Amino acid sequence: MTDFLSSLDLSFFWFGNRTLQNPLFDLLMPFLTDLNKKPVALVVAAILWLLLLVKGGKQGRIAALLLIPTIAIGDQLNSSVLKHMVERIRPCHTLPDVHLLVSCGSGYSFPSSHAVNNFAAALVLAYFERKWTWAFFTFAGTVSFSRVYVGVHYPSDVLAGALIGLLVGLFILLLYTKSAAWFAERKARTSSES
Repeated sequence: MTDFLSSLDLSFFWFGNRTLQNPLFDLLMPFLTDLNKKPVALVVAAILWLLLLVKGGKQGRIAALLLIPTIAIGDQLNSSVLKHMVERIRPCHTLPDVHLLVSCGSGYSFPSSHAVNNFAAALVLAYFERKWTWAFFTFAGTVSFSRVYVGVHYPSDVLAGALIGLLVGLFILLLYTKSAAWFAERKARTSSES
């Protein structure tokens, strides 16, 4: 069974990395995969976060503030714990003829931190801004796919990262809803006693 899954993962890797190769994706995917390293993208992300915080109303402020622990927990759990437990080498270090479009990197491959962070953020944002759910998850999925296309992750790295990201986002939302309910109940009890 393990051999079958490994073979399937490899087949999907070659499909995403070589079969789908085209000039448009060769330009777009490296750009998307390295957004977190581009100063202009970081400035745009900071502006969008501030707009959500300032102009997003109560729901926007909560979403903006919850993104901080969501990304911090997801990124640290993945990069500092899970990757070191699994220690999977990136495909660009182990496979011949990978269509490599960015630096291979020295870190481990499984799970993809890009997928963890983007899917965790997408879930939190979608909870508060439901009409944009499609956009949040389309962005998360496209960035995650870019990791396979540029040759630095296997599809299973991305799928596991997406699942972990969704679990982290769910954990943060559960903490938030339980805390909000507790504070609301406490406030109601205090005002009824007054």
